[in-house]
Amino acid sequence: MNKNPNKAIRLWLVLGLLAFVLLPWYAIQDTAWYSVLPQIFGGSETANGLVQALTYGRKWLLIGLVGLIIAAMGLAVPAGKTQGNWFMAGGGIGFLGLLVSGFLIGAKGWQFEAFNTQFGELALNQFGIGIGAFVVLLALVMISAFGIARRGFFKGDLFIASAVLSCTVLLLMFIAFPVSKALYGAFLTEEGKWSFTAIFERIGNERIWGLNCLAGGQRCGVAWNTLFLGLMTAATTTVLGTMMALMAERSAGPRIQTPLRVIALLPIITPPFVVGLGLILLFGRAGIVNQFLEYAFGIPPGRWFYGWFGVWIAQTFAFTPIAFMIMRGVVQGIAPSLEEAAQTLRANRKQTFFTITLPLLKPGLANAFLVGFIESMADFGNPIVVGGQFAVLSTDIFFAIVGAQYDQGRAASLAWILTVFALLVFALQRGLLGKQNYTTVSGKGDAGIAMVLPDSVRRTLNAVVYPWLAFTVVVYLFAFAGGFVQTWGRDYTFTLSHFKTAFGIEWGEFGMVWAGTAWSSFFTTIKLAGISAPMTAAVGLLIAYILARTEFKGQGLFEFAALLAFAIPGTVLGVSYILAFNVPPVELTGTGLVIVLCFMFRNLPVGVRAGTAAFKQLDKSLDEASLMLRASTAQTLFKVVLPLLKPALVAALVYSFVRAMTTVSAVIFLVTAENELATTYIIGRVGNGDYGVALAYCTVLIILMSLAIALIQFLVGERKLGRRKAGTPATALAAH
Repeated sequence: MNKNPNKAIRLWLVLGLLAFVLLPWYAIQDTAWYSVLPQIFGGSETANGLVQALTYGRKWLLIGLVGLIIAAMGLAVPAGKTQGNWFMAGGGIGFLGLLVSGFLIGAKGWQFEAFNTQFGELALNQFGIGIGAFVVLLALVMISAFGIARRGFFKGDLFIASAVLSCTVLLLMFIAFPVSKALYGAFLTEEGKWSFTAIFERIGNERIWGLNCLAGGQRCGVAWNTLFLGLMTAATTTVLGTMMALMAERSAGPRIQTPLRVIALLPIITPPFVVGLGLILLFGRAGIVNQFLEYAFGIPPGRWFYGWFGVWIAQTFAFTPIAFMIMRGVVQGIAPSLEEAAQTLRANRKQTFFTITLPLLKPGLANAFLVGFIESMADFGNPIVVGGQFAVLSTDIFFAIVGAQYDQGRAASLAWILTVFALLVFALQRGLLGKQNYTTVSGKGDAGIAMVLPDSVRRTLNAVVYPWLAFTVVVYLFAFAGGFVQTWGRDYTFTLSHFKTAFGIEWGEFGMVWAGTAWSSFFTTIKLAGISAPMTAAVGLLIAYILARTEFKGQGLFEFAALLAFAIPGTVLGVSYILAFNVPPVELTGTGLVIVLCFMFRNLPVGVRAGTAAFKQLDKSLDEASLMLRASTAQTLFKVVLPLLKPALVAALVYSFVRAMTTVSAVIFLVTAENELATTYIIGRVGNGDYGVALAYCTVLIILMSLAIALIQFLVGERKLGRRKAGTPATALAAH
């Protein structure tokens, strides 16, 4: 029995009260919050919450203090439902009161014209929330969660309740709110008036839904193009990723495994337009393949690569590593004892593989397919580079936003189609998996030897995987070489001038000078990606844990909200962040924080899907045994469950870091002169025709992220399942 059941609640109450009086309430422009701490008892912009309310007339802030006081009164009541009511009342009143006042009152008084008409113009105003308001709001959310647990929900577990509620608030605030604000534009007419039929007028046309291609015409509608491409890409990435995972874990020898994993992950650590450029250098009109065909067979160069085929190859190239990372952890988790049991019952290796091994991969296959499908729909870099006349929804949305028309309503309407497609595939995935059990890692020891793959399967893997890996190496050799020649296509003289331009270092009067033009974007990108990656992995795996180990009303909606960021093209997500966070109560536009948040919630679904697939393999008895030994849920998660999730953790960390380093669409509208990123710098160079510097920068990024992946693998390590490698004698195992 816990001797101090209210310890965590007291901690959050004290934290909230201290934040109210010791931290600046509002966001400070052009400076860090800690630099104005000496001014928290004076100044309308730097004062704490209490001074803001009592001295500067912003009395609505007192509702947060009232909520904390009400919750504190609940400490006098014994733990139970009555105490839960006090906590829920205090936390709910304080949080909702501050939230509503934040949305109603902005930098110019009332946020809505109707309130000016009803109550007259408001003389007072307020800015975006700062560190003080953030900590108070967080404390109120946690207190509300503790109240829900005290009421008996989530089996009275404070950790689970707080995790569910805090993650729900995060998803609502940084995914649902900005996306809904952007999608709301689909129901606005050109005059800005609300109309339910506006969306149908924008998307109910031949360009969106036309089926001329089936009748011998040139084009299908962009909706069908997107759906067809998404299904093709999801299928090929899932198959290739699974094949690579099986080869890496079950077929390749120790000397081949490391190079295989490195090469398999290469496409994910490169900006997508570099992959497109490499493919164009190979298959474009002036590419090596077309030049060879003309030289050897007299076939004139054509544009056969541009279109759906080129986009499909480019997307397969770009997204297969995601499927590989997800499937590798799933393949590792298959218990050898199940395969040994089948072989004991006289099943041969081929029968065992197709009746035991493959069915146990279903959760990973479904998750990899879903992620590949949504990634394909959301991608616009590859369709723009090699799509030619093949239009998809993401490119149409991009041109609707950045083109001369700037039709936000059309972009929002097209984004609705992507969201519906993602929802349908998500529902299909859940329907196929159903309530089946795929547990393979239980509390019992399993020192079995993983079954050797059937000869036919191994030959198939060799015939597919090795050529694909060779293709990967060829593309990267082209991208790598481009930074070391004077001018690609004309002057192939070896030079290091491009690296000197980007990353030159000089010695001046005051010591070393970072003279290269790329250093600023380089350091900014590393800093923001390094901050966002662990946050993305932590929140993603926490959400996966919630989905796998708890049941509550609205769980399906909660899971879809966590995946919604993938269903929205990066361009739309970036624009939605500008629309949502450019005005109070959350003013983030122009800061590094808005880029970190965009990175985090854009890449969150991979951590969720990888974690969900891994959790489906872990027997709940592991959690239950730990809890029966009086460990808390938090201790069970960190000491028992997390060590068994290392493949999923590596997948989430690696993917979130490299995507933050290489993403373009989601942040193209969020960068500023102070926060320029590597990809925006490269795009600027490409726009100026300076391909040498751009490719030199990409080479540096490839090397940097390869080292980062190796470091993450080293720090996280491999999970230990107590299984022998092939050829390990049982006696040797017993000796240990």
